[in-house]
Amino acid sequence: MTMSENTFPVCNVDAIVNFYRTEVLTGPEAKHFTKGDLTPVSKPEAVQTLYMRVLYLLYRFRPECHSMVPTLENIQNPEFYEASTVKLSVFYLMRKFLPMCLVYDFSLNDLLFPKKTRTLTILSAIMNFLHFRKQRMGPILEKQAKLRSDMDRLQIYTKANLEAERKIEMLTTIPPEQQAEADELAAVLAEVQSTTVHEYQEVNALQESIVEWKSQIAEKTQKLAQMKVDVSSLREHIGKLKSQIVESPEELKSQMEKMRENVKTIKSSIEETDERVVELNNMKQSETHTEAELQQMFSLLQDLESSMNNSWLKQEQHQELMTQYEKKQKELKNLCVEEGQLKRALGMKLDKESKQNIRRQKKREMKEQHVQDVYGQCNQIQHKREEMAKRIQEISGERQQLKAKTQSLRDTCSQETEKAQAMYDNLVAAMDDLHRRIEKQTEALTQE
Repeated sequence: MTMSENTFPVCNVDAIVNFYRTEVLTGPEAKHFTKGDLTPVSKPEAVQTLYMRVLYLLYRFRPECHSMVPTLENIQNPEFYEASTVKLSVFYLMRKFLPMCLVYDFSLNDLLFPKKTRTLTILSAIMNFLHFRKQRMGPILEKQAKLRSDMDRLQIYTKANLEAERKIEMLTTIPPEQQAEADELAAVLAEVQSTTVHEYQEVNALQESIVEWKSQIAEKTQKLAQMKVDVSSLREHIGKLKSQIVESPEELKSQMEKMRENVKTIKSSIEETDERVVELNNMKQSETHTEAELQQMFSLLQDLESSMNNSWLKQEQHQELMTQYEKKQKELKNLCVEEGQLKRALGMKLDKESKQNIRRQKKREMKEQHVQDVYGQCNQIQHKREEMAKRIQEISGERQQLKAKTQSLRDTCSQETEKAQAMYDNLVAAMDDLHRRIEKQTEALTQE
């Protein structure tokens, strides 16, 4: 690219001096750098120091590093190369850097014998690049800070996720120390439930049996009442019969004493008494039978009292079991409430974690989108750089071709100059011969 095709503005000398004194140079170099170092004739030392400071500002390549000669075995007396090494190092690095400033024709003469216009153009190009670099450093630093903060947040979020996962594992998993207790509690609960069900069945059976016993007791009480009435009536009848039995022998005696005189009357009375005795024996037998029945009823009543006592004891046991069952039910309800609270807490934590995961996913997607955009921009820049590199390669190829042509022209020129020099030498020799001949002829003429 020639100077007439520049895409950057060429600044005046004052603007260039002020910029390099404030932005590039530091300390005494900035104080001693003046307008006279560039105009009317550019000083090579000042231009070289400017280039060194620009390279240090961009690549952190210290100025004293330019004078370092590589210690190779083939180089003898490296101290002879120190003066030229500095200039060659600056020239090599500037040749790499200036194409970024859209200056492609930097030569060694621009460093060793700088001209005013060329120097001002190169410094304006560097100044334009530094302005662009300063403008882009702000958003790049912001993006770097944002990236660092995002990375810190990501680390914090990952740590929080790991802690939450550990807490969830601690809450969901039962420790081995409490596993045996939990198993025992579960077994006890199962046993209590089975026992309560079995006791409920027994209680229901007892209640049914109690109802049956009550009905039987009511029937038997009715029978007892009837039997008591019958017994009382029988006792009255027996009392009457006893009174009659007691009175009859006396009457018989009186009648025997009275009726000894009359046998017929006694025989008739004897027959009547025999019949009465038979009836009394029958009554005695019936009385003994009723007494046996009463004893049986008494034994039955005793059995009923013992069964009633047993039923009362079983009812008390049932009440105690019911109280224990209610206590166990309350404990189960409390455990269920605690389990529900734990489940709610777990659900809340899981909801929070899901929300946090959704937010993180959105942030990751946004970051990925931003990274994709940055990658796209980088790819575009890379594509442009590749195009520029292709153009540079083409230009370098053209330059090489031009160099080859110039070399061939130089070779042809050298050959032609050699031919001309030979012809000139021949002509000079011929002229010398002519002059000698003319001198001889003049001498001969003068002698004649």
